[in-house]
Amino acid sequence: MTRRPVSPAFVGRDAELESLRDAFDQARKRATTTVLIGGEAGVGKTRLLARFAEEAGLDGAHVLIGGCVELSAEGLAYAPFTAVLRQLVRELSAAEVTALLPDGAARDLARLLPEFGEPNADGDTESARIRLFELILILVERLAERRPVLLAIEDVHWADRSSRDLIAFLSRNLTAAPVLMVLTYRSDELHRTHPLRPVLAELGRLGSVVRIELPRFTRHEVALQAAGILGTTPEYDRVTTIFERSGGIPLFVEALLEAGEDCAVPESLHDLILRPVDRLPERTQQVLRIAAAGGVRVGHDLLAAVSGLSDAELEDALRPAIAANVLQVADGRAYAFRHALIREAVHDELLPGEHARLHARYAEEIGNDHALVPPGRAAFEIAHHWYAARNDLWALISAWEAAEAAHRSFAYTEQAQFLDRVLALWDKVPDAAERIGADHVGVLERAAEAAFVSGDMERGLRYVKAALAELDEKTAPERVAELLVRRANINFQRGRPGALDDLRRAERLVPEPSDTRTTVLLRLGYVLLLNGQVTEGTKATQEALEIARRKGDERNEADLVLNLSLGHWLAGDLEQARVLDDRAISLGKRLNFPLVVLRALANKIDTLDNLGRSEEAVALADEGERLARQYGRYRHQGVFIANNRAEALVSLGRWDEAVEVVERALAMDPAPRVRAHCLRVRTDIAIARGEQDVARAGLAELRALTDVQAEGVQELANNTRLLICWHLLMGEPLRAIEVAERLFDAPLRNKPLLAWRLSATIRYACEAAAAVAPERAAALRARVAELSYGDRPVEGHGPVCEAYRHVARGSFDTAAEMWRRLNRPYERALALVHAAQTVVASGDREGVAVRLREAHPIATQLGAAPLAARIETLARRHQIPLGRPGTARAGSAGPGTAGAGSAGGVALTPREREVLRLVAAGRTNREIAAELFISAKTVSVHVSNILAKLGAATRGEAAAAAHRLSLLD
Repeated sequence: MTRRPVSPAFVGRDAELESLRDAFDQARKRATTTVLIGGEAGVGKTRLLARFAEEAGLDGAHVLIGGCVELSAEGLAYAPFTAVLRQLVRELSAAEVTALLPDGAARDLARLLPEFGEPNADGDTESARIRLFELILILVERLAERRPVLLAIEDVHWADRSSRDLIAFLSRNLTAAPVLMVLTYRSDELHRTHPLRPVLAELGRLGSVVRIELPRFTRHEVALQAAGILGTTPEYDRVTTIFERSGGIPLFVEALLEAGEDCAVPESLHDLILRPVDRLPERTQQVLRIAAAGGVRVGHDLLAAVSGLSDAELEDALRPAIAANVLQVADGRAYAFRHALIREAVHDELLPGEHARLHARYAEEIGNDHALVPPGRAAFEIAHHWYAARNDLWALISAWEAAEAAHRSFAYTEQAQFLDRVLALWDKVPDAAERIGADHVGVLERAAEAAFVSGDMERGLRYVKAALAELDEKTAPERVAELLVRRANINFQRGRPGALDDLRRAERLVPEPSDTRTTVLLRLGYVLLLNGQVTEGTKATQEALEIARRKGDERNEADLVLNLSLGHWLAGDLEQARVLDDRAISLGKRLNFPLVVLRALANKIDTLDNLGRSEEAVALADEGERLARQYGRYRHQGVFIANNRAEALVSLGRWDEAVEVVERALAMDPAPRVRAHCLRVRTDIAIARGEQDVARAGLAELRALTDVQAEGVQELANNTRLLICWHLLMGEPLRAIEVAERLFDAPLRNKPLLAWRLSATIRYACEAAAAVAPERAAALRARVAELSYGDRPVEGHGPVCEAYRHVARGSFDTAAEMWRRLNRPYERALALVHAAQTVVASGDREGVAVRLREAHPIATQLGAAPLAARIETLARRHQIPLGRPGTARAGSAGPGTAGAGSAGGVALTPREREVLRLVAAGRTNREIAAELFISAKTVSVHVSNILAKLGAATRGEAAAAAHRLSLLD
């Protein structure tokens, strides 16, 4: 009878294979899919993946496979993606891979693989990791343009944080490429706090994710597996015994068959896995123990160096292990344990002294020759082995060096982990500072930066607090100032108070011109500007700019020019803002500083739109998005530029295009602040079209429907404007003016563009509320008027600002003409309708007709159903024919327009209008009867008639319809 260690026949898994085939078929239709394969250790995940990968390759797929590597408690940074890059370089060459990517990409990839040349020296730490993620995404997309791609990543339960983040990023953003991602993991190792659990939960919420949980073999499948291994059909009783003792786990079935005919019961699964090893020659077992200390996979040269054996001696010692399928020959002159469980069991057998000695030997040999491990892994391997060897001195030194290597590879989470180890070992090494060339505070400072860049704000805050506790601002003012800037950045990102206080304190600590003062003023100026303190923010920026120029610091100069531009934009001086944006673009291109170039382009697009040059803004946004792709920064900065393009499209009335742009941007999972900008654009359109569900969801995510105020005046003003418009849509003018009344506490006077746009919206709210709350509406109008005529009038430059100012003043005809010249159709139609309502009072019926007939086709074409319905109601009330009736697009108006149709052909009597006005004011039937000198019963009849005519079920719905249809004017 022929016994094989592994069955040559692929057993079972028909349903799982079919699921993988279906997922691949979907992926080939450009519907990217991710498959998660979970299962216990030894259940056959790798075998299933290998079988499917073989099929996919024969079917024309480009199969890319990477595996996560376990190094103590942390995985090896970017290990699966480094493996994929290495495979691509072997298949295509580094030059061909580089040709698929944006300019300069090779220097970023060189941080992972030296075949790509010299690493990029760009100090732009905060966006470097995002840029790397984008490059990997672009690479996969470009490969998929040639043929479908299968990207398989094994053992993601061992994945490092950076790899987990990149996996999640790819799953979210590979949305329209023929790519299938397959991830395998040990489900039995995912304890409650395992770091993979939240990633799996996030992926599970994506509609394109398929989950496969690999079950144990049935008794029949165990029989088939045993037959394949033995070369003959085993006896029924033997199959029963193997099935019961293995629990249906294929790896244990193999181990039991290796145990022989009796299948003696082992004391534990550990003993069961070790049985094939125990039957090997002692010399072979000794080398396997050495290999186990090196990991699941270890290179021939490294194993030879650690064991002290010659090539021939090593091969002779390993040959029995390879024959028994305990060890397998891998690519690149390496050996790999057939299963990680075998390696773990052998490693667990090491005696304490042997464990420390072997790991120390690995650390020493890799330290002597980094070529003994794959490129880029030496520092991490050395740190792992010295830590496992329990050598505190070298564990500290190697952890410090590994942290630096992680930083160079954009693996900032892993950098923080290694720095944590340095801090934990600090007190165990008396001369730690001398050994690594940095004091304890220096380690904390670097750890704080790494945590901040990786997005772990709470951890970064702890490091900053610990560092500040060790420093005296009198003896180390610059270090304290830099830490205060870091804490301010963390609190600013988290939307928590305290950032401005920390920055002011930092500024006082460094009064003399220096690099540190430049850094402090740069950030202080920016935060002041965003908080509406434009004069002080501009002053801080100008001082920093003078220092930077004296020192020849052009990179900081470029950033500061952008801050200065922001100050002019907020102050309403748009032409000067545009000039400064051009200067920043020129500086950024000369310095090869893409971050500044794209920021400046985004600012300029916004400036052009606010200058009324929206067509130019759209064209420039197209160029900016192209550049963002070229720089490999589309999902970091290109999405923000796309949002600015959408805003310009909204201005031009190209709403469908704007919706498409925004929804595509949101699908790319932008940063929270950029997402909020995109949501505001989408919500703006939804409110104008009456899409209540979309608008309500957007406002909820922006937290505009709660009492929680947005951080920053710009966010607060925009959220407030949307909320006022929402209440007007819902027929709630009183709630609209309540929102407006609260906002006057915000420092809007220093931001003319925001102030006048919001004031225009408030004026419209006052017009709507005048019928039900005339005193409050008048008072609010007076407060708005103070912006123009008060002691401190709000200044502003540019035609858009001026048009909003005319709306706020009630000069609706003038505003409508300005909007016409600026090609802003919705704003024009809105101003025309309010102008028409103003003319009504003068009895100029023809004047009303002219304005309504001009506004109606605009509203209809835009799909602005609420505005169109309002125009039609006014026309009916004054018996004005609008010409060819327009119809809002089907389904765009949402449920909020239901009342318009019901009221369409039925006019309310004068008495019914009086009753409706009082119903809208919240009066009861008895109160209405007393005011109109009629009986409560008669009021009840009137209310019933009104509800029937409006198609309303309740008094509240009737009031909402009355406001929406302008029946109270």
